[in-house]
Amino acid sequence: MPPSKQRRASTAPAKRSKAAATIDYAALARFRYQLRSFLGFSEEAAQAAGLTPQQHQALLAIKGFSGTEPTTVGDIARYLLIRHHTAVELVNRMTKLGLLMRAVDAADGRRVLVTLTAQGERKLQALSKIHLEELTTAGPALGKILRHFRQSQKK
Repeated sequence: MPPSKQRRASTAPAKRSKAAATIDYAALARFRYQLRSFLGFSEEAAQAAGLTPQQHQALLAIKGFSGTEPTTVGDIARYLLIRHHTAVELVNRMTKLGLLMRAVDAADGRRVLVTLTAQGERKLQALSKIHLEELTTAGPALGKILRHFRQSQKK
């Protein structure tokens, strides 16, 4: 083994044990709990609106990430961290529900462009409003935990 690799291998356990001693497990647990609480709220809100959580995420991704460029099925796959064929099926289902419109890109016939319908916009707007209200409630707890993380990293 080259000397540089020997040094790294021999110092790694010491660094790991020191880092493990400084981990604030309670803060990490509180942070994860707050995230899961918000995600649980979000999933229930989507279902109450007649959507799956993934459909809500797709509407938000299309509206939030599209900017001036149209959103493609490939973009949706990237935004939702799903495979392309899964995004195709999701878009198909959402199009049948009247939430999305799809069109072949005139500049590149291989690409399918996706936009929200008026119904999709209304559903997203209603869900976004209650999500922002929930974040107003949950935000202070998350902010406190994040400030704690920043302060503990400075030490």
